[in-house]
Amino acid sequence: MDQPKAHEGAHHDAAHAVEAGLYREAMSRLVAAVHVITTHGPDGRAGFTATAVASVSDSPPTLLVCLNRRIRSASAFRQSGRFAVNMLGAEQQSVAESFGGRGGLEGEQRFGVGHWHEGALGLPCLTGAIAVFQCRMVEIRTVATHDVLVGRVEAVTLGPDKAKLAYLGRGFLSV
Repeated sequence: MDQPKAHEGAHHDAAHAVEAGLYREAMSRLVAAVHVITTHGPDGRAGFTATAVASVSDSPPTLLVCLNRRIRSASAFRQSGRFAVNMLGAEQQSVAESFGGRGGLEGEQRFGVGHWHEGALGLPCLTGAIAVFQCRMVEIRTVATHDVLVGRVEAVTLGPDKAKLAYLGRGFLSV
């Protein structure tokens, strides 16, 4: 088995921090599913595009999402206490781009891209998504620049089993 090669200039000593640019480059090589995370709180609907989504447990069904605290909608998720994870199909790239900040749309304007309906928990759910998980927040943990939102899944909607949208090398692809 090939041994991993250290990047020139990288440190192996745990006392030395890994340079952020090197870390980002390495992470860009990870294939990740693309999701739009949405909520509906006191100030209306909000959402963002995320690849950092993972299952925590199936008993009870629980998942986590990583949310950059610097984005405008971050406080909406804390206030709402609930969120939906919309797993995107390959043809929904425009939705991912909109909620990722491309195209200059903000806040409620982003919901003009794609077709949205209200789910069982009153959350914005993307019609035609591969799957939608509606969650109640059970924990928020601050880690570095992000909040890790842990949610108990209270409703799941399965959409069509079609090509999925993934992110790799700072670009989208169909898998």
